[in-house]
Amino acid sequence: MTRGGQTRGGRYIEMEQNGPDRQDHIVRAYAADAQVRAFAVTGRDLTEQARLAHGTSATATAALGRTMCGALMMADMLKSAEDLLTIKIDGDGPLGGIVVTADNQGHVKGYVHHPEADLPERTPGHLDVGGAVGRGTLTVIRDLGLKDPYIGQIALRSGEIAEDLTYYYAESEQIPSTVGLGVLVGTDLSVLQAGGFVVQLMPGAGENVIAKLEQNLRALPSVTEMLSAGETPTSMLGKVLEGLDPVFTERIPASFSCNCSRERCEKGLILLGPDELRSLIEEDRDVEMACQFCGRKYVFTREDLVRMLPKAQPVSRDTLRDEGEALH
Repeated sequence: MTRGGQTRGGRYIEMEQNGPDRQDHIVRAYAADAQVRAFAVTGRDLTEQARLAHGTSATATAALGRTMCGALMMADMLKSAEDLLTIKIDGDGPLGGIVVTADNQGHVKGYVHHPEADLPERTPGHLDVGGAVGRGTLTVIRDLGLKDPYIGQIALRSGEIAEDLTYYYAESEQIPSTVGLGVLVGTDLSVLQAGGFVVQLMPGAGENVIAKLEQNLRALPSVTEMLSAGETPTSMLGKVLEGLDPVFTERIPASFSCNCSRERCEKGLILLGPDELRSLIEEDRDVEMACQFCGRKYVFTREDLVRMLPKAQPVSRDTLRDEGEALH
């Protein structure tokens, strides 16, 4: 999948054979002899899929797309394919909140509590994501297959997503980081560009490395400007890490992907217990369940519910809550 090559400012593993790759993907790089690590993603198609699945407004699309791109890069830091990272943003703005889950295989899914919510542009050409999110909290949950997940939480600083994730790394994980995210929405509400980058200083990074990185970041155009000009994740990081001898080590495809299924929804119905199932059966009508993450709908007939009834066992409220959360 990869082969050696040369790029301006440093060595790298060739990621874009036969011309620039415009499909959604994530790249990872190290620089300055591993004093810096960085990630970049392009996610236009996956953000468009989410928009179509949820019918989001322009502002909601931007907020959800930024969060998904951020989650993909953060999840790329996970060690196991079974590990999951979830970002939950709970704000007092009209969007209400955002929930996004990603793994280190490039899969991401997410939704906005109020996808129809929108605000006027903050300035011409700039959507007011911060105002739509409002004030509240940002929570990052890492499910590493242990008894309890790792949970970090901070107060939202701006609601602009990238700035909040930057502060999250500084406050919750004590990792000096810069996060850049951007989503460009067309007049027809379709997604024109989406992507971002994360760059982090490793312990012991030298002052000269820090100074050069800060210089590069000050001169950097916005994410959507770079993507609109034809930049790719590899070339974006080439600008971020210019003069620091970057080495690109990984490229994986990224996609909007939901693992919901009829079987998982059926399990959720069974977990309601026999009394609730009997009540639904007595209503003698179809039960429709919709996945929050992708909008896919599953319909269960009265006959389906009758078939499930022998499998249902009385459960405590706590067990029902815990198992219901596991279905996500």
